[in-house]
Order: sequence, then structure tokens, then C-alpha cells
Amino acid sequence: MSATLHDVARAAGVSIKTVSNVINNYPHVRSATRERVEAAIDELQYRPNQAARSLRSGRADMIGLIVPDLRNPYFAELADDVMRAARAHGFSVLIEQFDAERDRELAALRGARRRGLDGVLYSVLSLGEDDAALLDEVGMPMVLLGERIFHSAHDHVTMRNTEAAYAATAHLIAAGRRRILALGSHPGEVVGSAGLRLRGYEAALAEAGRELDPRLVVPVDRWHRVDGAEAMRAVLDAGVEFDGVVGFNDSLALGAMRVLLERGVRIPEDVAIVGFDDLDETRYSLPALTTIDPGRSEIARVAVDLLVERITGDAEVAPREFLADFHLVERESTRP
Repeated sequence: MSATLHDVARAAGVSIKTVSNVINNYPHVRSATRERVEAAIDELQYRPNQAARSLRSGRADMIGLIVPDLRNPYFAELADDVMRAARAHGFSVLIEQFDAERDRELAALRGARRRGLDGVLYSVLSLGEDDAALLDEVGMPMVLLGERIFHSAHDHVTMRNTEAAYAATAHLIAAGRRRILALGSHPGEVVGSAGLRLRGYEAALAEAGRELDPRLVVPVDRWHRVDGAEAMRAVLDAGVEFDGVVGFNDSLALGAMRVLLERGVRIPEDVAIVGFDDLDETRYSLPALTTIDPGRSEIARVAVDLLVERITGDAEVAPREFLADFHLVERESTRP
């Protein structure tokens, strides 16, 4: 016969409640007690009856995370942060990506209810303010991530894109860089990461009394390393002069940096580079990449906290908006 919760409690010498707390990963369990319970679970090969737990609580203890593209390292690291934050509340996470396609984005959103999730964290990409009513059709607690939809009926957690891009550009200006490339624009975009980061870049130039040179604003559709590399090759082949680069994410900056080094450009002596996202790999590139830490872990923690409050009914308040703090992480790609 399969082991029961009572069997585990008896083997570990604790109460059933304590076993339940360990299984649900509640933080306030002494480490020695947790280890004893986990050892009993392993020895007895106990497996929780998820169906029974869901029936008793009316919840699946499962939330969804809907993101555009896990090949983008930012979303992969965000998913890791979300899973860690959810685990502290006793929730598991189902992750779905929609590959930046509007139809698939809507299908992922509408499928959340069919999957029996308790709530969803949704990183909006193709939808805008005019689509806000579509979110209400989901019929479950939801927290929005990203920049596309503000002031909806749902909690919203995002980063300070404009201020952070301003700080990145100002850092290069303060280092004496005269012609700074903005790598990753999306022409015509107003809301969204690219539009907001371009706004910060332009504001820093204006404050420094610099005129905006359109040749230094480089459009890049997708934000992967290969896209940054291809864009940088095109800039160099066109003979555009520059001595600084603000990459609109780290992947673009890393791809561009590889091409510059291949062409014999010294970093930071000839060209200084700043990225955006503070990915783990930026610590280990050669040279290590200066970047913006946009508060990704804080975004994940706050978003999960807000969602769990909605799921458990602990928050009967108006929709909340939260902007994470950021800071510039200076490394070798801009350091003299």
C-alpha cells in the first residue's frame, strides 16, 4: 500500500500539520525538522494526493507564467525567480511561451482556465490598451508584467525602463563618450521596452546638450545575441562612427560585443558598452559587461505575492501598480 501522511508523521516523530507544512514548503519550519520529514518522505516514497488536496482547498496550488520567448535569457531567468517565489507560498508554476505571435498569445491566455490554474502571471507583448477587456474574459486572478497595458483591472508589476536607459546613457556620457549607439529600437513604438528605453536614451542626450543622430539609433526586431551581432556588422560595414553602445538588452550587447572584438575594436578603450537586464552570463563575458539590473528578482517576488493575495482572497483592494528599483552594475566593458 502507498504511504500516507500519517505514516510520514509517525516515522518523523512530528504532527501531520508539520508534514503538511514541509510538503507545502512553508518557510517557518526548523531545518532539522524539515530534514527529518524529508528523510521520512524519501524512505516511505510518499507522494501527496494532489487531487484530494485540490478538492479540500478548492485550489490546484498551481499558477501559470505566460511569457513571449524562453530563448530570451531574461524570461528564462525570470521564470526561475518566479518558481522560487511561488515555492515559498506552496505553489507550483506552469510555464507557457507564445513565441511573440498574437494568436498564440491569446490562445495561451484563454487556455489558462482550461488548465485548472489558480491564477496567472502574464507578460504582455502584442496586446495594448485597447485589448484590456480581453483580460477580463480569462476569469481568474491575474498579475500583468511588462509595459503594454497600464491602468487595467489587474495588478501590474514592471520595471523603470525609461529611467534605467537614461542612467545607462548618462554613464557613457560621463565617461566622455561622444557618439553613443542605441542598439535595439523598434521604429514607431511608444509603449513597450524598446520605445521606453529609447525615450531614456534621448532624454540623457538632450540633458547633455547632444543632438540626436538618427544614424546612431539602430533598429533590431528580435533581441537575441545573433540579432545584436548582425546589427553590429551592418553598422560597422556602413562606416558609422561611434565610441559607445547602449544595448537595449544584454543579449544584443553581447552579440554586438563579439563582432566588435572580431573586428579588432578594443572594449572599452575604443568602444564602451552597456547592456540591460543583468543576466548571469554578463558576469563571465570577456570583458565582463556593464549592465542595468532592472530588479528582476523583486519583480518576480512582488508579482507572486500580489497574485497569491488575489487567489486566497486576502486582498480586496483596487488594482495595484508596482515599479521595481534598478541600478547600474559597472564592469569591465565601460571601466577604463
